[in-house]
Amino acid sequence: MNRLADKVLALVLAVVAAACLAQVYPLIDILAGRGLAGLDVAMLRPAAYSAAALACFIGALLFLAGQLPGRPVHAAGVPLFGRDAELEPAGRPRLRRTFLVLPVVVLLALLGDGFGSWRPHEGGEHVASAPPMESAPKPESPSPVARTPPLPPALPSEQAATPPAAANPPALPVQPAPPVAEPAVPPASTAPMPPEVAVIPPPTVAPLPPSPPAAPTQPDGHRDAVVWLAVAPDGRSIMSASTDHTIKLWDMGGKHLMRNLGVHKDMARTALYMPDGVSALTAGDDGEIVQRKLADGAVLHVFQSGQNGGVNKLAISPDGRRAVSGHDTGNVIIWDLVNGSVLHVLTGHDWSISAVAVSPDGKQALSGSIDGTLKLWDIDSGKQLRSWHGHEQGTYGAVFTADGHHLITGSGDLTIKVWDVDSGREVKRLEGHEGTVYALVLSADGKRLLSGSLDGTARLWDMASGNQIAMFDSQTGPIYAVAFAADGTVLTGGSDRTIRDWPAAGGDGVVLFAGAPG
Repeated sequence: MNRLADKVLALVLAVVAAACLAQVYPLIDILAGRGLAGLDVAMLRPAAYSAAALACFIGALLFLAGQLPGRPVHAAGVPLFGRDAELEPAGRPRLRRTFLVLPVVVLLALLGDGFGSWRPHEGGEHVASAPPMESAPKPESPSPVARTPPLPPALPSEQAATPPAAANPPALPVQPAPPVAEPAVPPASTAPMPPEVAVIPPPTVAPLPPSPPAAPTQPDGHRDAVVWLAVAPDGRSIMSASTDHTIKLWDMGGKHLMRNLGVHKDMARTALYMPDGVSALTAGDDGEIVQRKLADGAVLHVFQSGQNGGVNKLAISPDGRRAVSGHDTGNVIIWDLVNGSVLHVLTGHDWSISAVAVSPDGKQALSGSIDGTLKLWDIDSGKQLRSWHGHEQGTYGAVFTADGHHLITGSGDLTIKVWDVDSGREVKRLEGHEGTVYALVLSADGKRLLSGSLDGTARLWDMASGNQIAMFDSQTGPIYAVAFAADGTVLTGGSDRTIRDWPAAGGDGVVLFAGAPG
């Protein structure tokens, strides 16, 4: 949540409340001078301003206290989705919009009122907005004619129409009458003209824009949010994981579903191709990491996390011998995939793990939690190498660069940071997202970074300069998964259940694989 914006809105509401209160003081004088019997309908205006001032004051307090969140920003210690997330209180978008519109309405009312209906009249009495002749006392007798102030000089046309009353007219040259053929005033001007409003043509009203076409659907699509995408090493297929518990394998060339690769007992979180090219590793909230055959989805092995909780994130070493999983208990587990055993259970995080990554040489692992803490581990020994507070909010994306000396993380604080692995020092920051940066992936050449965010956009960044190259706006809700296709285009998955394909240079995307009907 943008606290600075909320403080500014609180200040605006407080100023409007003060402006309303300034209109209430006349009501006190009226009650003191006239009593309740002298009240009329016009005196209800200060009461209305009192109510508006109170409402603005309440809105200012709510904005100042952070009780009217705006665009969703993931708070520390709260999962983005899942069983725990369902217990989190929702925001108050309608109440926020009400208090955003309120000062505008009140200011328009103040301007419309002109601040003049309640001005004090002579004698110090505040008079309501009744007509002046009814509120002012009438004179006891008409003023004498002799004391009437002189009239202003008559206009030339009035002098011509009304002859002077003096006996001797002024010595002015007599002008000849105009010719009859050229009258000074056309005859039609003597008749009363109809009001101009009667001849104003009717206004042109623009029609509403056409409604956007409904998103396509397909019966075998995902029935809930797509939270993970992985592209096969040969680029011919992609895997997707969804909160509908399923893992699906899609054919990129034929643009169709190849098969449902498997189902988890709870939300599926991650689906990774194994380096052998014949199997995949999938994980979910049920606490299971399952190795499956790509050919038919047959289960080869199941790794159970036990009391360590659901698997939020999973990463595999480049040689396929080790896997690192992050769990909602805050523990990190290093698995021996060859022997089907546990190497280490790493503790130290106080909050749920939200990001893991393995270095290109397979020797180090990074874990990030929803409190923004980052930890670097030695995979073989299980020793913690470094720990630092990398972000003000949770870390939801992590990836090593190809040289292994730099690390990139995204966060709920809306930033993407590049770290020097050897020193733990921040060397670059990428900014532009307006929501939690949830997913990151590097291009094969390491020159471009793709990010997905809860603000509904994916963005492409130049790693050398840190500049944004392109933005892809889904306009349908949060983006949870991003990937590069083999041809360099951008793939996204999100809350709308679809998998979309975007041109790398920017522009509109197309629905590559639609979600199931709602």
